[in-house]
Amino acid sequence: MDKVLKELVGFRKELHQYPEVSQNETQTQKRIIQFLSNQEIQARKIGKTGVYVLFDSGIDGKMIMLRSDHDALPIQEINNFEHKSTIEGVSHKCGHDGHTAIMCGVAKHFRENPIDRGRLLLLFQPAEENGEGAKAVLNDPNFDFRPDLVFAFHNLPGYPLRRVVVKEGSFNAAVKSIIIELNGKTAHAAEPEMGTNPAKTISELITMFDEENQPDIDRDDFALTTPVHVQLGEISYGVSAGHAQVHYTIRTWSSEMMYELMDRLVNRIDQICESNNIKNTIHWTEAFEASKNDANAVQLIKSAAIENSLALDERDRPFKWGEDFGLFTQRFTGAMFGIGSGEECPALHNPDYDFPDGIIETGISMFVTIVKKAIDI
Repeated sequence: MDKVLKELVGFRKELHQYPEVSQNETQTQKRIIQFLSNQEIQARKIGKTGVYVLFDSGIDGKMIMLRSDHDALPIQEINNFEHKSTIEGVSHKCGHDGHTAIMCGVAKHFRENPIDRGRLLLLFQPAEENGEGAKAVLNDPNFDFRPDLVFAFHNLPGYPLRRVVVKEGSFNAAVKSIIIELNGKTAHAAEPEMGTNPAKTISELITMFDEENQPDIDRDDFALTTPVHVQLGEISYGVSAGHAQVHYTIRTWSSEMMYELMDRLVNRIDQICESNNIKNTIHWTEAFEASKNDANAVQLIKSAAIENSLALDERDRPFKWGEDFGLFTQRFTGAMFGIGSGEECPALHNPDYDFPDGIIETGISMFVTIVKKAIDI
């Protein structure tokens, strides 16, 4: 295993040096396919910049899907180690390089130790960070699969190294972002009454979003409304603004709660705009469904952790971040879990974060054990 781990760590660091953002992972896709080919594993493209591997035993049985991700973030790395990012303003600050290396290790294991029944689908998913990757895979005609069980994991800074983190129900929040276009009428700044300035509408919208905000994570009706961008008019001091944009990100504990909140927000936005004689257009973007963890699938994860002598942590509440694996768990039975990256590990999306190679073997062992147990159900 030491030789295999050394090879996987080297590949992880190679991916780290050459990161690519969501929907642009063309070279990453080639690197994954080439690495697998070197292991005599056939890989195919999917979801534009994704990859999949299918192991078919030829004997009837369940189909199990494991998913990893491989996109990076538009963040400038501040680390100075040898494998630091060579791409200005882009780096692997969520550990997807490590997730990919782990899935390659899983592929190598099952090439050498074939499953004895059913089928195993390993999905190297692109574009997780902007919520477009799972959608692209599911909409690809080549994804003609109906997995019986789907699993994924994410590394978790702040937890002890190798600790497995589980939760039934929602593992992470449902997340959607809203863009509100406001159109009034420009006027001379000396005669604002001759136009319709959206400024008052913006202030009322901010108040409305604040009223809908329920940031207490211990409440079942948790709803976090975060302002991310506001733009009003142009820097032209003779002109009273006639156009504006308001951007918010919304988070709830479940997809059901999200859709209820969305309907309520749209109604209140329309009312506010109508009262101010402002026309509005609403766009929803970067949507992440909550990862819906099946109780039996979680039990498989817990059993795998125990078999691998790993400490377990069962959360009471979901994580507040979004994860587009949720789109898979809305369609198929499955679960997402976490593996601790170390209590002193920098947080995800921090400029000094780096995936801890010490959990590569842990991730492989967990996935391999989960597959063996799932196929035997």
